Amino acid sequence: MSVGETRFEMRDTVLMVNDVKDGLSATTPESQPVKSAERTIHILETLAASPTRMSLGELQEACKYPRSSLHALLRTLKELRWIEADESGSRYGIGTHALLTGTSYLDKDSVVGRAAAVLEALRSDVRHTVHFARRDEDSVIYLASRGSKLEVRRMHRVGRKLPCHVTALGQALLAELTTDEVTQLLPPKLEAYTPNSIVDRDALIAELAEVRKRGWSLEQEQGTPGVVCIATVVPYRIPASDALSVSMPAEVASYPGELERIAGVLTKHADAWARELRAEGVR
Repeated sequence: MSVGETRFEMRDTVLMVNDVKDGLSATTPESQPVKSAERTIHILETLAASPTRMSLGELQEACKYPRSSLHALLRTLKELRWIEADESGSRYGIGTHALLTGTSYLDKDSVVGRAAAVLEALRSDVRHTVHFARRDEDSVIYLASRGSKLEVRRMHRVGRKLPCHVTALGQALLAELTTDEVTQLLPPKLEAYTPNSIVDRDALIAELAEVRKRGWSLEQEQGTPGVVCIATVVPYRIPASDALSVSMPAEVASYPGELERIAGVLTKHADAWARELRAEGVR
């Protein structure tokens, strides 16, 4: 272990002890993040985003932390069951306590708890897969879904996070913001998920203007090949933070009048739900 790595590990240890004793590092300005806490969250988010378990070397490359400090944090997270290792003990993934924390959010959120009945009614009317999601900066997080009883295909899992620009849900929610707000929110480079993904910022801004005029967004194979989605916001907050969507095979979306039928049913359900939430004082 190098002298520099030893110094980093000693500093992280001191910060973690101070966090436990005082709730905030005594040597870290209140306006700045606590280094050990920031590193811990970054590790968890990196593991959560990875499709497979990650080795210590892969995590170090992704997080850019000294190897000794990273190893100490991983050991602590593993002992507390926030992460777990494979049989070899060399590859790490999210653990059961991370799952418990995530499901606690779903259980305690007053709007998510009401989504099940709305999604069931919406699916019954449109006969396609339906989703409920919330915007998180420049992404959307899927909070509830109901699969179509007619179509068998892969469905976005609860907790999945996708960029706003490649989803109908995200585009509907971005359209709630001003052009300046959208410009500041978007990353410098928009990632392409399919050949149809909108990766030009000006083109996306133009599309959002159309969404505002229609009152609903239309995403045609931009996020997933062969899938078309329609989405609209649930306007109980200003700007809206949540949205509902309907997704279907591209060939079904080509049926005459099908998109307009679904858009009408979708916006009707979203507006009715928003009225109920406002009436119950949910903000």
